[in-house]
Amino acid sequence: MSIRRDDRPGLYCVELRTNKWEELVDWYREIIGLRVLVRVMDDGYALLEAGDTRLALLARPSPGEPSRRISLAFEVSDVRQICARLLANGSLVTHPKRDPEGLREANTFDPDGNRVRLFSWPHGR
Repeated sequence: MSIRRDDRPGLYCVELRTNKWEELVDWYREIIGLRVLVRVMDDGYALLEAGDTRLALLARPSPGEPSRRISLAFEVSDVRQICARLLANGSLVTHPKRDPEGLREANTFDPDGNRVRLFSWPHGR
């Protein structure tokens, strides 16, 4: 059986459960630069645009521990610029790395302790 490309599932969103909902919404919007598509304060639900997919933040009183098996990787236009915002916000950031092809990357954690990887390719690629 062969599945046609148009029939394959698409990743609609990644859901994060948190007891720091407002802080996470603000962090992903203001620091990472995601656009809020839906924000329902009474339900503790936010849907943020992250390129072709979305990030859903769900308020939960007992969300569980962050997993070290999963990280969120965001392609950004300028890693250094976001690292400056992270550092100004008091976030810990690994020093941006650059590989021989010019890929620049940095790692940090969101306010809930979820690992976040940021990377950018050199301009003109």
